[in-house]
Amino acid sequence: MAISSRFSVAVHILSLIDLEKGRITSEYIAGSVNTNPVVIRRIIGMLSRAELLTTSPGVPGAKLTRPLSHITLLEVYQAVQIDISDDLFSIHGNPNPDCGVGRNIQSTLESSFHRAQQAMEKELAQITMDEVVSDLSRRMAAD
Repeated sequence: MAISSRFSVAVHILSLIDLEKGRITSEYIAGSVNTNPVVIRRIIGMLSRAELLTTSPGVPGAKLTRPLSHITLLEVYQAVQIDISDDLFSIHGNPNPDCGVGRNIQSTLESSFHRAQQAMEKELAQITMDEVVSDLSRRMAAD
């Protein structure tokens, strides 16, 4: 699958920002995600460009632009897609044109992969970040 971890990290970031209710730093978020703060800042930038977060230069942290109940997982997914290769499935690059399968595999798979991508996006559009954070909160309380 071609989806990178950017999607789950973006969900992690939004969840932390909501749950911490304060201005947390990219270093704090990076500690929770267990990655480099530069990665966090890059994804925060993507979420900001998608208008899911606001940031202020020189001020640590970011704020949600709207309640989590108004942010879907599809919006988060779309915010961190960089290009078309970020689709759920990607088709390998240079199959052998002298082979019948190699010559036709890409056009054969495109329709099926497109339908699968649409089904995934339809499902993500029905799940809000509020649902994710509610489930996360329940699990944290059970720890």
